[in-house]
Amino acid sequence: MSDPSRDARSAEAPAGGRKVRSADRVRACLDRAGLAEGIVTFEQSTKTAQMAADAMGCELGQIVKSLVFVAGDRVVLALVAGDRRGDSRAIAEIAGAKEARFADAETVRTATGYAIGGVSPFDLPPDLMVLADDSLARFDIVYPAAGTPSSMVRMELACLLELSRARVARISQ
Repeated sequence: MSDPSRDARSAEAPAGGRKVRSADRVRACLDRAGLAEGIVTFEQSTKTAQMAADAMGCELGQIVKSLVFVAGDRVVLALVAGDRRGDSRAIAEIAGAKEARFADAETVRTATGYAIGGVSPFDLPPDLMVLADDSLARFDIVYPAAGTPSSMVRMELACLLELSRARVARISQ
Protein backbone atom coordinates (compact mmCIF):
# COMPACT_ATOMS: atom_id res chain seq x y z
CA MET A 1 0.00 0.00 0.00
CA SER A 2 1.40 3.41 -0.95
CA ASP A 3 1.45 6.39 1.41
CA PRO A 4 -1.68 8.32 0.40
CA SER A 5 -1.57 10.87 3.20
CA ARG A 6 -1.70 14.46 2.08
CA ASP A 7 -2.66 17.72 3.68
CA ALA A 8 -6.46 18.02 3.58
CA ARG A 9 -6.19 21.70 2.80
CA SER A 10 -4.50 20.89 -0.51
CA ALA A 11 -7.52 18.82 -1.52
CA GLU A 12 -9.71 21.86 -0.94
CA ALA A 13 -7.62 24.07 -3.23
CA PRO A 14 -9.29 25.08 -6.47
CA ALA A 15 -8.95 22.51 -9.24
CA GLY A 16 -9.94 24.22 -12.44
CA GLY A 17 -11.58 26.94 -10.35
CA ARG A 18 -13.63 24.55 -8.18
CA LYS A 19 -13.09 22.85 -4.86
CA VAL A 20 -12.56 19.10 -4.87
CA ARG A 21 -15.71 17.32 -3.67
CA SER A 22 -15.31 15.24 -0.51
CA ALA A 23 -16.32 12.03 -2.28
CA ASP A 24 -13.73 12.65 -5.02
CA ARG A 25 -11.10 13.47 -2.42
CA VAL A 26 -11.71 10.18 -0.59
CA ARG A 27 -11.81 8.21 -3.84
CA ALA A 28 -8.46 9.69 -4.93
CA CYS A 29 -6.88 8.85 -1.57
CA LEU A 30 -8.22 5.30 -1.61
CA ASP A 31 -7.27 4.92 -5.28
CA ARG A 32 -3.64 5.68 -4.41
CA ALA A 33 -3.84 2.94 -1.77
CA GLY A 34 -5.52 0.47 -4.14
CA LEU A 35 -8.72 0.44 -2.04
CA ALA A 36 -11.21 2.54 -4.04
CA GLU A 37 -13.13 -0.55 -5.16
CA GLY A 38 -14.38 -0.87 -1.56
CA ILE A 39 -16.42 2.35 -1.74
CA VAL A 40 -20.17 1.77 -1.53
CA THR A 41 -22.71 4.54 -2.17
CA PHE A 42 -26.37 4.22 -1.21
CA GLU A 43 -29.56 5.98 -2.29
CA GLN A 44 -30.50 6.45 1.36
CA SER A 45 -28.50 8.26 4.01
CA THR A 46 -25.98 6.35 6.11
CA LYS A 47 -25.57 9.35 8.40
CA THR A 48 -26.11 7.38 11.63
CA ALA A 49 -24.30 4.20 12.59
CA GLN A 50 -27.55 2.22 12.67
CA MET A 51 -28.59 3.50 9.24
CA ALA A 52 -25.15 2.58 7.90
CA ALA A 53 -25.22 -0.92 9.40
CA ASP A 54 -28.72 -1.54 8.04
CA ALA A 55 -27.72 -0.36 4.57
CA MET A 56 -24.48 -2.36 4.56
CA GLY A 57 -25.98 -5.45 6.19
CA CYS A 58 -23.20 -5.67 8.78
CA GLU A 59 -22.89 -5.59 12.55
CA LEU A 60 -23.38 -2.17 14.14
CA GLY A 61 -19.91 -2.35 15.71
CA GLN A 62 -18.27 -2.65 12.28
CA ILE A 63 -19.40 0.86 11.39
CA VAL A 64 -16.65 3.36 12.19
CA LYS A 65 -18.05 6.64 13.47
CA SER A 66 -15.81 9.67 12.87
CA LEU A 67 -16.35 11.89 15.90
CA VAL A 68 -14.57 15.23 16.13
CA PHE A 69 -13.74 16.58 19.58
CA VAL A 70 -12.06 19.71 20.84
CA ALA A 71 -9.73 18.82 23.73
CA GLY A 72 -8.25 21.98 25.19
CA ASP A 73 -6.84 23.81 22.17
CA ARG A 74 -6.46 20.63 20.10
CA VAL A 75 -8.89 19.02 17.66
CA VAL A 76 -9.09 15.22 17.82
CA LEU A 77 -10.72 12.82 15.37
CA ALA A 78 -12.01 9.79 17.26
CA LEU A 79 -12.79 6.67 15.22
CA VAL A 80 -15.34 4.83 17.34
CA ALA A 81 -17.17 1.54 16.78
CA GLY A 82 -20.82 2.05 15.84
CA ASP A 83 -22.10 0.24 18.92
CA ARG A 84 -20.05 2.41 21.31
CA ARG A 85 -20.02 6.02 22.46
CA GLY A 86 -16.96 8.23 22.42
CA ASP A 87 -15.53 8.75 25.92
CA SER A 88 -14.74 12.47 26.17
CA ARG A 89 -12.80 12.00 29.42
CA ALA A 90 -10.50 9.39 27.89
CA ILE A 91 -10.02 11.51 24.76
CA ALA A 92 -9.20 14.58 26.86
CA GLU A 93 -6.68 12.63 28.91
CA ILE A 94 -4.90 11.27 25.83
CA ALA A 95 -4.85 14.75 24.27
CA GLY A 96 -3.42 16.24 27.48
CA ALA A 97 -6.47 18.40 28.14
CA LYS A 98 -8.76 18.90 31.12
CA GLU A 99 -11.87 18.17 29.09
CA ALA A 100 -13.09 17.36 25.60
CA ARG A 101 -16.34 18.32 23.91
CA PHE A 102 -17.87 17.69 20.52
CA ALA A 103 -16.68 20.16 17.90
CA ASP A 104 -19.16 22.47 16.21
CA ALA A 105 -19.81 22.19 12.45
CA GLU A 106 -17.40 24.98 11.52
CA THR A 107 -14.57 23.46 13.59
CA VAL A 108 -15.21 20.04 12.03
CA ARG A 109 -15.00 21.45 8.50
CA THR A 110 -11.93 23.59 9.28
CA ALA A 111 -10.04 20.78 11.04
CA THR A 112 -10.88 17.91 8.68
CA GLY A 113 -12.08 19.47 5.42
CA TYR A 114 -15.28 17.40 5.69
CA ALA A 115 -18.83 18.28 6.74
CA ILE A 116 -20.54 16.63 9.72
CA GLY A 117 -22.21 13.41 8.56
CA GLY A 118 -19.50 12.63 6.01
CA VAL A 119 -16.26 13.00 7.95
CA SER A 120 -13.86 10.49 6.50
CA PRO A 121 -10.66 9.32 8.20
CA PHE A 122 -8.70 9.73 4.96
CA ASP A 123 -6.72 12.60 3.45
CA LEU A 124 -6.51 14.53 6.71
CA PRO A 125 -4.08 17.25 7.79
CA PRO A 126 -0.90 15.60 9.11
CA ASP A 127 -1.10 17.47 12.43
CA LEU A 128 -4.64 16.25 13.26
CA MET A 129 -4.63 13.79 16.17
CA VAL A 130 -6.50 10.63 15.15
CA LEU A 131 -7.47 8.05 17.76
CA ALA A 132 -9.07 4.67 17.02
CA ASP A 133 -11.30 2.88 19.51
CA ASP A 134 -9.63 -0.31 20.72
CA SER A 135 -12.97 -2.13 20.54
CA LEU A 136 -12.71 -2.07 16.73
CA ALA A 137 -10.18 -4.88 17.09
CA ARG A 138 -13.15 -7.27 17.31
CA PHE A 139 -13.50 -6.98 13.54
CA ASP A 140 -11.23 -7.71 10.60
CA ILE A 141 -13.48 -5.72 8.24
CA VAL A 142 -14.83 -2.26 9.11
CA TYR A 143 -16.81 0.46 7.33
CA PRO A 144 -15.71 4.08 7.76
CA ALA A 145 -17.32 7.05 5.97
CA ALA A 146 -16.26 7.77 2.40
CA GLY A 147 -16.81 11.53 2.46
CA THR A 148 -20.59 11.83 2.15
CA PRO A 149 -23.62 11.03 4.35
CA SER A 150 -24.52 8.17 1.99
CA SER A 151 -21.20 6.42 1.35
CA MET A 152 -18.84 4.09 3.17
CA VAL A 153 -15.81 2.04 2.34
CA ARG A 154 -15.35 -1.65 3.13
CA MET A 155 -11.79 -2.27 4.32
CA GLU A 156 -9.58 -4.22 6.64
CA LEU A 157 -9.09 -2.63 10.05
CA ALA A 158 -5.31 -2.72 9.55
CA CYS A 159 -5.67 -0.60 6.38
CA LEU A 160 -7.88 1.89 8.19
CA LEU A 161 -5.33 2.29 10.97
CA GLU A 162 -2.47 2.72 8.52
CA LEU A 163 -4.21 5.18 6.20
CA SER A 164 -5.65 7.31 9.00
CA ARG A 165 -2.42 7.24 11.04
CA ALA A 166 -4.63 6.45 14.04
CA ARG A 167 -3.34 5.63 17.47
CA VAL A 168 -5.33 2.79 19.02
CA ALA A 169 -6.63 3.59 22.50
CA ARG A 170 -9.54 2.91 24.82
CA ILE A 171 -11.75 5.88 23.85
CA SER A 172 -15.26 4.45 24.03
CA GLN A 173 -17.91 3.50 26.56
